[in-house]
Amino acid sequence: MNQPVMDVLAWLQPWEFSPALVLAFVAAAWLFLRGRRVHRVGAVRQSLFWLGWILLYLSMHTQLDYYAERMFFIHRLQHLVLHHLGPLLVMSAYPGQVMRAGLPLAWRVRLAAARRAGPVRVLESLATHRWLVPLLFLLMVLVWLEPTVQFYSMLDWRLYRLMNWAVVITGLMYWNLILDRRPRPPAAMSPGGRILSPVFTMAPQMVAGAVIVFSEHDIYPVFDLCGRALPGFSALDDQVIGGLIMWVPAGLIETFGLLVALGTLMRLSSRNRLPQPRRRPSVRPAGAA
Repeated sequence: MNQPVMDVLAWLQPWEFSPALVLAFVAAAWLFLRGRRVHRVGAVRQSLFWLGWILLYLSMHTQLDYYAERMFFIHRLQHLVLHHLGPLLVMSAYPGQVMRAGLPLAWRVRLAAARRAGPVRVLESLATHRWLVPLLFLLMVLVWLEPTVQFYSMLDWRLYRLMNWAVVITGLMYWNLILDRRPRPPAAMSPGGRILSPVFTMAPQMVAGAVIVFSEHDIYPVFDLCGRALPGFSALDDQVIGGLIMWVPAGLIETFGLLVALGTLMRLSSRNRLPQPRRRPSVRPAGAA
C-alpha cells in the first residue's frame, strides 16, 4: 500500500475512540438506508444526507480532534461543521420520515405509542419550540466560547464530548425548524419566523467573532498550554482566523438558511397556503334593516 493511502488511513483513525458515537452514526445510516425502500428519496436528497453525515463523522471522530484541541481556528472550523454546515446538509434531506420508515414495524408501533404519552409529547414539544430552540442554538456558540468554560472543556474529555454532542444536537433541532416547508400549523415555526430567526442567531455570533478578531490579548491560553499543533502561528494570529470563521462563513451559512426560508414563504404565498388574517365582523348600525 502506497504512502499517501497510508497517510489518509492514519488521519481517519479516531484521536479518542468513542463506541457511542460509532453506534449513533451506524444506526443513522442503517435507518436511512432501510427507509429508502419505503419512501422514494431523490438523488439530491440522498447526496445532501450522506455529505452532511460524512462531514459530521469526520469532524468528530478522526485526527482532526487532535488539531482542534491545539489550534483555536481549527476548533472553530470543527464547530462550524458540527453546528452549522453538517446539520444544515443533513436536515436539507428531510430525513425524519425516511428514518422512521426504516425502523422495524414493532419499533414503529412502540414509537407511535410513546409519542402519545405525556413525557414524550413534552420532550418533542421542547425539541421543536420556536423560541427555545433558536435560543439554545445561539447559546451553544456563546457559552462554549466563554474563556473559563472553553479552558475546562478542552482539558476534560467528558466536557469536550458533551460540547461536541450539544452543538450537533442543537444544530439538527434548529435547522429542522428553519428548513420546514409547511405553514404553521402544522409546522412549529411560522414562515415569517423562519426568516427572522437566523437574524436573531446570526448577529450575536458575528459580534462575538468581531470581538475575538480585534482583541489585543490572548483570550484562550489553553491552546498554548496544550501546545499549538501548527508552527508559525502566534496566539493572536490563531484568534484572528478563528474569529473570522465565526464572522464570515458562519454568517454566510445562516444567510443561506434565511434565503431558503424566504423561498418557502414565497412558495406558500403563491399557493395561498399562508394563514389568512381574521376579519373583524362588521357592525351594523342600530335600526338598520
